[in-house]
Amino acid sequence: MIEPDDRVVDATYGRGGHSRAMLDRLGPQGRLVVIDQDPEAIEHARSTLSGDERVTIWQGNFAELGRMADELGLRGRIDALLMDVGVSSPQLDTPERGFSFRDDGPLDMRMNPARGESAADWLARAEEAEIARVIYEYGEEKFSRRIARSIVMARAEQPIERTAQLAAIVARAAGPSPADRHPATRTFQAIRIHVNDELGALDSALEQAVDVLAPGGRLAVISFHSLEDRRVKQAFKRLCSAPPASRRLPVAPDFKPRARTIGKLIRPAEAELLANPRARSSRLRVLEKLAEGPA
Repeated sequence: MIEPDDRVVDATYGRGGHSRAMLDRLGPQGRLVVIDQDPEAIEHARSTLSGDERVTIWQGNFAELGRMADELGLRGRIDALLMDVGVSSPQLDTPERGFSFRDDGPLDMRMNPARGESAADWLARAEEAEIARVIYEYGEEKFSRRIARSIVMARAEQPIERTAQLAAIVARAAGPSPADRHPATRTFQAIRIHVNDELGALDSALEQAVDVLAPGGRLAVISFHSLEDRRVKQAFKRLCSAPPASRRLPVAPDFKPRARTIGKLIRPAEAELLANPRARSSRLRVLEKLAEGPA
């Protein structure tokens, strides 16, 4: 529950749905920091929230939580922190960003187009084994080797620079899929995760989160597939439990966990699914920093 005077952070602004809900709960003395690495999201935040004196807009990756907190004087003072992990709806719905196979566009997939390597550039240089590994590990695609081989063969004839090109190559290699899923779904997910180092950024953000929270502050993480949720669950377990004991390194008798989980895994209710079908795979986990833990 957000209190009127809380200091809260929306670490993945997107188009501001969560930020607006947070602001509705904050009073005149409350403070909201919105974070996003996507320049279009930051521009949206500036155009809609810049007149609100309670709001600070900070462009960057949520893997930089510690730097953000230090720059804004908020380390150990944040009462609520939200991470909505993965790609946002505006990114999926804009063909020019290259995230989706449903509409043709340039094969980019970068959440910040000004940084890093595009999906097209990576596919142009990556070795077949690396492509197969990424598709298998991040997409959990059983036809990863077949798809990687097809990509390498196709790029030898013509550069793969459009989302429609890649989707067609993957569809031919993977064959039919369930009626509710395009054959390229897992491959696009995998390449997007790799290009943006999404899992590495999530791991880093989770490690920094407790340090930036105030005692009693809460972290809420919304994830959308098992790779993300598994990392969140493991990080929460590390933060809430003593380190594994051994005969040589027993657990100290005065060990105190840094945090505790709040409730169980939460999935969307039917009413939410009717309003937002894309929420069907979402999972919410909540962690609270313990007052007696290290600051």
